[in-house]
Amino acid sequence: MIDRLLQQVEARRDDLVEFTRELVRIPTVNPPGDNYRDCAELLGRRLAAHGFEVRLLRALGTPGDSDRYPRYNLIARRTGTRSGPRIHFNGHIDVVEPGLGWTVDPFAATVADGRVYGRGTCDMKGGIAAAVIAVEALLACCPDLPGSIEISGTADEESGGYGGVAWLCEQGLLTRDTADHVIIPEPLNKDRVCLGHRGVWWAEIETFGRIAHGSMPFLGDSAIRHMGAVLDAFEGELFPLLATKRTGMPVVPEGARQSTLNINSVHGGQSEGHDGLPSPLVADSCRLIIDRRFLIEEPIAEVKSEVTRLLERLAATRAGFRFALRDLFEVLPTLTDRNAPVVRGVAQAIQQVLGREPDYVVSPGTYDQKHVDRIGRLHNCIAYGPGILDLAHRPDEYVDIQDLEDAAKVMAVATWHLLTGSAA
Repeated sequence: MIDRLLQQVEARRDDLVEFTRELVRIPTVNPPGDNYRDCAELLGRRLAAHGFEVRLLRALGTPGDSDRYPRYNLIARRTGTRSGPRIHFNGHIDVVEPGLGWTVDPFAATVADGRVYGRGTCDMKGGIAAAVIAVEALLACCPDLPGSIEISGTADEESGGYGGVAWLCEQGLLTRDTADHVIIPEPLNKDRVCLGHRGVWWAEIETFGRIAHGSMPFLGDSAIRHMGAVLDAFEGELFPLLATKRTGMPVVPEGARQSTLNINSVHGGQSEGHDGLPSPLVADSCRLIIDRRFLIEEPIAEVKSEVTRLLERLAATRAGFRFALRDLFEVLPTLTDRNAPVVRGVAQAIQQVLGREPDYVVSPGTYDQKHVDRIGRLHNCIAYGPGILDLAHRPDEYVDIQDLEDAAKVMAVATWHLLTGSAA
């Protein structure tokens, strides 16, 4: 059976490449959330042709949703000939902006040197295509499988997933009552099973000043200079502290096994977006967005207090220093048990397809497992898919065609094991 299944995937290699390219050519850049419906409908047409019941759903009222940029999600289901396990593949259809530094057109889906290049090839339209091909190959071999297979293409993972998987879970469409096994084809390398992710806390720090004429700054109080004191304290105190914190979780890459803090953006003084020179003003407001990634060993209250204490000390020691700290969102770390059924099924398939034991890893950044776990209360969830994690969000992103094929084989074999109960 496994040999027949692998042959079915191999026969679809060219189709796998072309479907990946079709998905990548739709520039679903988020923010703002372009072309979600077009991409979801492409995926839906493909699945409907293979007997899936397809639903296109708009996550009305979720962050970012508007008539100009509607948050569309696709969920498709194929029910087997008899009752049995329920497996769900979830992939996000949004991609980050291309940025600078590309040597190819980021949305041309160029094929060269055994790779498909383009924004989203790795993260994670290649993974979506591999999951679809895996299921098509399995159905060609075993049209009378028990249980059910679902595939979803969802919005907004790159901006938190609140208009995508979180919304599906809230609507009761992806929970422990609707699925038994969840595989998210994120690019964690084809020989790895990703068990979970670090935690994240996003927050906005605002410092306040007093507006005045730029030629007489002594009559005002610069909020930007106050923010400079915050950054200086981060450099001298917080970053060295975070470097001492290490986790027992198998986070990859190695550098992410410590706590990290990224300065996501700084906005100070007058707003941008106008032509000509700015007026001469002392800034009365400066805002800083921080992206704090923390470890399963760190309580969230401790993570927040490290920043709060630093700001309160500046308020007590620096003349005129005033601040506001606002939570934007937070997600606790998650870690699926290595003995969970979906882990065993995918691990067995990796061994059978690739001939080696998998590595068990944890992602440095969160992905939509957080919502499946927290809202859906479905803990039998992992990430597994083609692509090299380090290429995500970078110029000249690509996915190796052989990796696409191998990952599709693993997902096909794992699905067969999970649906038929043959997993070790």
